[in-house]
This record gives sequence, structure tokens and C-alpha cells, in this order.
Amino acid sequence: MRSPRTGRSAWPVPGDRAPVPAGPAPGRAALPRGGRAWSGPGRTRRDDGGVLQDVIDHLACPVCRDGLGLAERTVRCPNGHAFDVARQGYVSLLAGSRGAGTADTPEMVAARERFLAAGHYAPLAARVAGLAAELAGDAPGLVVDAGAGTGYLLARVLDALAPDAAGIALDISKHAIRRAARAHPRIGAVVADVWRPLPVRDGRAALVTNVFAPRNGPEFARVLAPGGALLVVTPGPGHLGGLVDALGLLSVDQEKERRLAASLSRFFTIITEVTEEISLTLDHDAVEAMVRMGPSAHHVDPAALRRRIGDLPDPSVVPGLFRITIWKPNRGI
Repeated sequence: MRSPRTGRSAWPVPGDRAPVPAGPAPGRAALPRGGRAWSGPGRTRRDDGGVLQDVIDHLACPVCRDGLGLAERTVRCPNGHAFDVARQGYVSLLAGSRGAGTADTPEMVAARERFLAAGHYAPLAARVAGLAAELAGDAPGLVVDAGAGTGYLLARVLDALAPDAAGIALDISKHAIRRAARAHPRIGAVVADVWRPLPVRDGRAALVTNVFAPRNGPEFARVLAPGGALLVVTPGPGHLGGLVDALGLLSVDQEKERRLAASLSRFFTIITEVTEEISLTLDHDAVEAMVRMGPSAHHVDPAALRRRIGDLPDPSVVPGLFRITIWKPNRGI
């Protein structure tokens, strides 16, 4: 496996570009505020919007694209567009009307949280966090996770980086983003559609991560700072082995890698590609959680799924195969 050939200059965050009515000093994410904690064993957190304070100066109004400030429980731009901070600490920056579509449901989010809490994807998270740390060196910066889900992976990445690195979790599912707001003290959680212009200001992110999520090449390139990088994780051929056929799951499209390259190559050049393979030992409950947390949940009949799972060995050992690619914007090559 190769390490990223990127050096250590990719992490500074550029200065501010427009007036922001409230928030920390331009161009740098603030350190966590005193007295704020996050959820977890023995931990509590404030629900006054403080979770967004570290990243507010990096966010953009989805209506006019101007900067945003945070005052009490309201995110507002200089042009008067305002967005209420939910009591769970996240903000929705969806512009216009948008149906739920295939956004993760509460049941899917709960299943994902159970599966991830059991540590099944911990080796993958550690690998991604290690690559992020190699890219970052010792410098601080902003990480944008596009399609962040519950914030599980972004939290591990931030733990591997400098203590003043901050993260923005973006996801279309408010149910997932509620969990992301509690995943780490330096995550600002935002409901946003990855297919649309991202509510992030130009040139702010040192790293964009995209794990099993839609890819918006031009927007990823726009929000990256000079020297920044994009890290993408996709399932590899043979992911989950025989479970796919046994349970009638959606399979990995053999054209996926070609489409990935085509969707990004106009804006990025691939610099590193690694494969991560882990062995997953899953009892019946874990298999059900794994199916219910992903896109197959929209297509599999629950009763039929339970019957099929009952026919599996308990536990089942299957491969987890992942392709990790690191990309640089073409302007920086």
C-alpha cells in the first residue's frame, strides 16, 4: 500500500473574504468553548448552538452565498436570511423545498449507530484517520465530510489531527445529523444536500472526505483550500462476499470505479489509491443492522430479510473490501 505523496503543506486555511456579523476571527476555526462537552460516557453537551461556533465563519448562506454568523440560537447572513439552530445543536441550510427522497430514516440511522458502535468498521476508520493525519502533518485545518451520516468517521479523523482542527458534517438526513452534532466537540453539523452547492465558503477546507456518499466534483474543488485534498472511500468488488446474494442485497456496480473517475477527473487528479480489507465477524443482529443501515434497506422486505438471516451461520465471517482514493484539485497539480 502506498502512502499519500502530498508533503505537509496542505493544511493552512485561507483568510476571510467577506464580512461576517458574528463568530470567531476570520480564516481560522475557533477552539472549543470552555464548559462545552459532547455526548458519550459521562458527558453532556449544551444545546445553545455552541457546537456550530467552531465552524460558523466557514459556512455560507444557501440563499445568497454570503458569510454567516451565529447569535444565540440563530444563524444569519448580512442580507437577513436566518436559520434556526435545532435544540440538538445542528442547523439546516437546505435552500428551497426538498423531499426526504432516499435520506436516511430514523430506523436506518439507529441501525448504523448500533453497527458502528460494535466496532465492525473501526479498522477502516483508523485507516482513513491515519491517511488524513499524513496529509495534515501538524498543522490545523478544516475537514468537510460530505455525506457524513452520524459523524462516526469524521470524529475519528478529528481525533487524529491537530487539536484545533475542526470539522463540518454535511448530510441530507436530519436524523443522521442530530447524531453527528453529538459525535465530537469540534464537529459543526449541518443538514445539506451534497448534490447542490455546498453551504461552505470558497477555499476553506484542507480536507474533504466522502465515504459511501454522492460526489459533487465541482463543489468539492471549490471549497478546498490551496494544497487541500479529497479523500473518497467506496466499497470494492467482492464487498460482503456471499451475503449479497444470500440476502438479496444491492451489489457493487462493476462500473462504479469508472464512473467515480469520470465524475471527478474534470476537477481532480488521483494521487494515491489503496485497498483496505478487513474480516467482519457478524452475528445475526449485526447482519440485520448492516443491511438496515444502507441503501438495501429501501429495497429489502423486512420479513424476508429476517428469514434469510435466520438461514445464515451465526456468526458469519465475510470480507469488508474498500477502495480509498486521494485526489488533488487540478489547479494544484
